[in-house]
Amino acid sequence: DETLGTVSPARFIPIAEQTGLIHELGAWVLRDACVQCMRWHEEGYPVSVSVNVSIKQVMQEGFSEMVVGTLLEVGLEPQYLDLELTESMLMEKAAESVALLRMFKSLGVQISIDDFGTGYSSLSYLKNFSVDRIKIDQSFVRDVTVRDDAVGIIKAIVAIGHSMGLQVIAEGVESREEEEKLLLCKCDQVQGYLHARPMPAPEAGAYLRDAFAGADAGAGKEGELVKEGGGL
Repeated sequence: DETLGTVSPARFIPIAEQTGLIHELGAWVLRDACVQCMRWHEEGYPVSVSVNVSIKQVMQEGFSEMVVGTLLEVGLEPQYLDLELTESMLMEKAAESVALLRMFKSLGVQISIDDFGTGYSSLSYLKNFSVDRIKIDQSFVRDVTVRDDAVGIIKAIVAIGHSMGLQVIAEGVESREEEEKLLLCKCDQVQGYLHARPMPAPEAGAYLRDAFAGADAGAGKEGELVKEGGGL
């Protein structure tokens, strides 16, 4: 927008939820993400795409049918779609979330818990949530190089996740020192500005070409892109 510039999802999503526009906005984002992911597959880059969804979207009548219909329309296999919900959102509707997440898992859709460590989730519910990965909130990552207690918390989260067969990803990584500490904590992956900033689809395509070219040359790089809001 020429007046507002780049608007953060943290600013416009609450407004979309209050006005009821979140459902139309969410459906558009999901379809656009799946279409772009399918294009990359056709170009030879079999990546998955992550889409952040709000609890109001997930609990909306017809949400699961919309997701399935979008996948069928676009032709994207379910395992290449990762739906991300924050821990606090899931705990708002914990009992209802269990059945819904199990349904998505039965379809083959991937599920991630975002901002993990900030939502006071019950371990009994975490056990019942049919999720594939947990993403450690960046507030812990920021302190990992300066506070021993932050390292201890991350190690505990990783141990819990791995004991339940979940992949553990650290968010908001901005330095090599942070990455090294997190890998020593046995995090499976890191995500953040250290490796890539949010970028439009054409730039992301170029990034993928470089990443896969490096992998073919033996560099062993893996690419994961996250679509949030409307920009990639």
